[in-house]
Amino acid sequence: MNIQQIKQRFGIIGNSSGLNRALEVAVQVAPTDISVLVTGESGTGKEIIPQVIHQLSSRKHGSYIAVNCGAIPEGTIDSELFGHEKGAFTGASGSRKGYFEVADGGTIFLDEVAELPQQTQVRLLRVLETGEFIRVGSSKVIKTNVRVVAATNENMAKAIQKNKFREDLLYRLSTVPIKLPPLRERKEDIHLLFRKFAADFAEKYRMPAIKLDSEGVIGLEKYPWPGNIRQLKNVVEQISVIENERAISAEKLKSYLPEDVIPELPSVINEKSSESDAFSDRELIYKFLFDMKRDMNELKKLVIELLNGNKDVDLTGSQRDVLNRVYSDISNEDSKRLLEAGVRDEVHKTNYPEQEEMTIVDSDFEDHVEVEESLSLEEREMEFVKKALEKHHGKRKDAAKELGISERTLYRKIKEYNLK
Repeated sequence: MNIQQIKQRFGIIGNSSGLNRALEVAVQVAPTDISVLVTGESGTGKEIIPQVIHQLSSRKHGSYIAVNCGAIPEGTIDSELFGHEKGAFTGASGSRKGYFEVADGGTIFLDEVAELPQQTQVRLLRVLETGEFIRVGSSKVIKTNVRVVAATNENMAKAIQKNKFREDLLYRLSTVPIKLPPLRERKEDIHLLFRKFAADFAEKYRMPAIKLDSEGVIGLEKYPWPGNIRQLKNVVEQISVIENERAISAEKLKSYLPEDVIPELPSVINEKSSESDAFSDRELIYKFLFDMKRDMNELKKLVIELLNGNKDVDLTGSQRDVLNRVYSDISNEDSKRLLEAGVRDEVHKTNYPEQEEMTIVDSDFEDHVEVEESLSLEEREMEFVKKALEKHHGKRKDAAKELGISERTLYRKIKEYNLK
């Protein structure tokens, strides 16, 4: 059976090279009992590959069971897969066969396999290696002859690094990996799928099929489709039901597409969780601390020079930068008091030309000068956030970029400090 016949039999639409390669590999491994791992983004149609493999294998007359591992609670997943004995846990009023026992001689499709708990992963590894398992609450070993095909939309390398998934189980599952390309990499298939879905919904709702004009087709192919085939199908159904006109323009199509999608980027890469936000906060605080420490060291050196009677201090470039930052963060009244205490240089003259040359007024100044390093981090952080917002006239995007944090983190800081 060639690839075109496979597509017709299973209702697969598309001619892209990535799709054809995935189907070719599925056809080649179908006659064997090799474990297969199907990868790809959510909505790419990964569930069709296990069906192709099962129907083209010698197990086609046996059971085919599809299990969504992410939809079964952690407390019952072992019972669902491997069965249990009477009294094994609260509510176990009788013994029950699991999917691996029921599907003996057939195929099990484990969708979202990366969601399996660690304990279940150990049990699954044993089944794959020896064909044996034990029911929950039993000590009797049961043999099974099951072909396992798994699928996931996660980055398995990262899942292993986070200790979420066992590396040995990944190698056992992915004896043959099959990757389904996202829809944005199948641009030549997008319009074909649109027309297929339009025809299906026209028949379902007993109405003429919708059609795109030439500009609409271009817009359809340029959109990145983060939800892949599933999203495209939903959009076609919405338009078919809501629109009275059957001819759909690019502008009308655009009104059904989310505008906050970043072009050419997959939806699964957006991983800015609370963990990354916390890292951004820590990074910002560390930056403040290091800057403050450096500035205080420079100010200490400068004050010592002044107290030693060197009133014409030849400032270094870093000291000028420090004084500029200090004077940009304090009020005019405070800066005048500092000048009266004897801190003067050409930087001060530039910023405050009305000031005359000062001398140290208090002869006991040396005894009273104390550099306070235990500044309030919270006040300092609030001050930086406030100044960034003022600098960019309240534009949060620009202010967040200035501070080196995300807009969401900045919004939280604004709310936390009650800034307007």
